[in-house]
Amino acid sequence: MKIQGWMFLLCGIFFAAADVVYWFWSKEPTGTTAMAISVGLALMIGYYLLFTARRIGDQPEDNKEAEISDGAGEIGFYSPHSWWPLFVCLSAALTFFGFAVGWWLFFIGLFCTVMAMIGFVFQYYRGNFSH
Repeated sequence: MKIQGWMFLLCGIFFAAADVVYWFWSKEPTGTTAMAISVGLALMIGYYLLFTARRIGDQPEDNKEAEISDGAGEIGFYSPHSWWPLFVCLSAALTFFGFAVGWWLFFIGLFCTVMAMIGFVFQYYRGNFSH
């Protein structure tokens, strides 16, 4: 994870330099703002990866002499049959659509989004698939 963290930090530094050049060359605020957001996002991801790498220790991808089999094993648990991501996306779309239509639809979408996220988080605490 250290390699990926440093790559994102270097991308953030490159984006910052390109943003400064773009600003002085074009004086256009929209593109400059978009590039500034990419600087922030790259630096944020790079910091997170370096922070996580320090917390969990060395990984096989940080070792130059590691074999592919060193990274074998269980990575995590991924739900193979969950419908909740669909409901989260639909309710989030309803929430953002509420910005254009009216506050009443925004609040309905916000309520649906919160309920869908609660269902997504707690889907394995109840029912057939509870642990």
